[in-house]
Amino acid sequence: MRYQEPQDIQRVVNTARSVAVVGLSGNELRASNFVGFYLKRHGFKVFPVNPREKEILGETSYPSLADIPEPVDVVNVFRAPDAVPGIAREAVAIGAKALWLQFGVISEEGARIAEEGGLTVIMDRCMKIEHARYLGRMHWLGFNTGRITSVRTGIH
Repeated sequence: MRYQEPQDIQRVVNTARSVAVVGLSGNELRASNFVGFYLKRHGFKVFPVNPREKEILGETSYPSLADIPEPVDVVNVFRAPDAVPGIAREAVAIGAKALWLQFGVISEEGARIAEEGGLTVIMDRCMKIEHARYLGRMHWLGFNTGRITSVRTGIH
C-alpha cells in the first residue's frame, strides 16, 4: 500500500511535535487512550479531539480540529473510515502536515483529500508502534530490549 512507505513514516515520527488525536477516548482500556498516553510520554504535545469529553490525559479535549488553538503537525485518526473525508478536510483547513489513519481506518477518499491539500498520508498503521520501531523504543512493551544472550532454555 502506498500509504505505508517507511521513509514517509520515519519522516513524520521524527519531525512531528504535536498530534491531534481524533477519537481519543478517556477510557484507559481503549487503544486510542494508550496511544495518546504513549505519545504524550514521549514528548509530543497531544490534543484530544472528542466532543463528548472535557479533558483526557490531563489535556483539554476539543470538539473539532478547528477548535485547537495551536498548530498541529499530525492528525491521528481513531474513527470509522466513513468519517475520514470530513476529518481530512479539517486537517487541510488547519494546516496540518500529516494525516495518520490508525489500524483498520482505511479511506481512499480521505487520503486523496489530504494529499491534494498537501498532507503526507499514513494509512492502516499505528503511530505508537511506528514511533517505537523507528526510534528504538519497542522495549516499552517488552520488545527490542537491546539485550543479547546466548543462554538457551530447555534440554541441550
